[in-house]
Amino acid sequence: MSGGAIAALIAAGAFVLLVLLLAYPLLKLGRTLDEATLAIRKTHDGVAPLLDQAQDTMTQVNSQLDHVGGIAKNVDSMTTNVSALTSVVSSTLGSPLIKVAAFSYGVRKTVNDRRDTQILRDAKSKHRTARRAAK
Repeated sequence: MSGGAIAALIAAGAFVLLVLLLAYPLLKLGRTLDEATLAIRKTHDGVAPLLDQAQDTMTQVNSQLDHVGGIAKNVDSMTTNVSALTSVVSSTLGSPLIKVAAFSYGVRKTVNDRRDTQILRDAKSKHRTARRAAK
């Protein structure tokens, strides 16, 4: 047996050892992939009913949103009517009410001014009589 044949046998043995060492992780990886495939299948089977329920929920939500849209439309109509009513009331009653308020303010101010003037006169009069009595 020559040196080249011995080297070839050693290389072949090393290659067999390498294949055996790599076979174990490859088998483990194969089992892991099988488990992952099984988990994906189970997830896929469980997702279908969930998606059906989500679709039902979305249908109900859309139905409720249609009702809310109708309510919002009615509220908008009511707001327009109230705005129109407010403008009618303010144009009809606003000006007379402002005049009445201004008149009542003027009357109150005049009454208060006269009362203050009368109090001032009375105070001056008392002061004069007190000064005359003191002389």
